[in-house]
Amino acid sequence: MPEADLEADVEADLEADVFARDCASRETLQTVTGRWGVLALAALAESNYRFGELRRRVDGVSERMLSQTLQALERDGLVSRTVLTTIPPKVEYGLTPLGEKVAGHLTGLIEFVESNMPEVLKAREHYTRTT
Repeated sequence: MPEADLEADVEADLEADVFARDCASRETLQTVTGRWGVLALAALAESNYRFGELRRRVDGVSERMLSQTLQALERDGLVSRTVLTTIPPKVEYGLTPLGEKVAGHLTGLIEFVESNMPEVLKAREHYTRTT
């Protein structure tokens, strides 16, 4: 079988279905849309950051959670980790081209949520009064 046909067969077998229990896309979706994944990707859409800078930008995340989140995002090809040749060595995180695409969707969602907060707060108030 020619290599191109083999690649096409492999791609067909790897069709993602986030609703399927064992589909790898579900884990990636969870990483991307989890509290820290969303915020890390949105922050990295603004600029590349060193770890400490990113931790300050994503207020409230623990060092451990940010480290785990960045590792998962790097594993999925959304974040790149670059070791800078300085003394002492420093590490910088940035988005890959795939990460830029994902972050674009997330930042659109963030902007939508932020711009509609008055309506959300009004709904919360109504819910609290009526329950």
